[in-house]
Amino acid sequence: MMKGNYAEQEHKMKKTVEVLLHEFGTIRAGRANAGVLDRVTIDYYGTQTPVHQVASISSPEPRVLVIQPWDGSTLKAIEKAIQASDLGINPQNDGKVIRLSFPPLTEERRRDLIKQVHKLSEDAKVAIRNIRRDAIEYYKGLKKKSEITEDDLKIAEDDVQKLTDQYCKDIDAAAVKKEKELLEV
Repeated sequence: MMKGNYAEQEHKMKKTVEVLLHEFGTIRAGRANAGVLDRVTIDYYGTQTPVHQVASISSPEPRVLVIQPWDGSTLKAIEKAIQASDLGINPQNDGKVIRLSFPPLTEERRRDLIKQVHKLSEDAKVAIRNIRRDAIEYYKGLKKKSEITEDDLKIAEDDVQKLTDQYCKDIDAAAVKKEKELLEV
């Protein structure tokens, strides 16, 4: 009866891994990547708005990002938001555009970024385990209402655990890949 009825849990776990991969994309690896600005927001007419929604972002050189706001009045706000972020890059404002020059990663900065990768991956694993816990509680509730048997509960627990293990392995693999990327640059 229970076999293969875990679409909701699997969807949540898959979404968790997608969010983690997106977060990994915002961690710079020595070259200019517009994704590093995804978490930087400014106050734009009373609303916190991501930089990429108020400006065009281009990369004319491998280690340089150019941010050109569509509304010139946001230039200072973008500059302050970048300085306040954890990017570790000082923006250069020439009155029309902001340039971000990405220096080569130092060994210390690499270690900091690797720590960040480990923290994000551990947070994702915690989220996966929380999904597992909620699923098992749900199936225990069904058992309590006598909607499933003890055997069905055991099968459900085992299957949800297998899903959890699979997605935790995916998270570990993504973390190792990002760590290698940070060490190679």
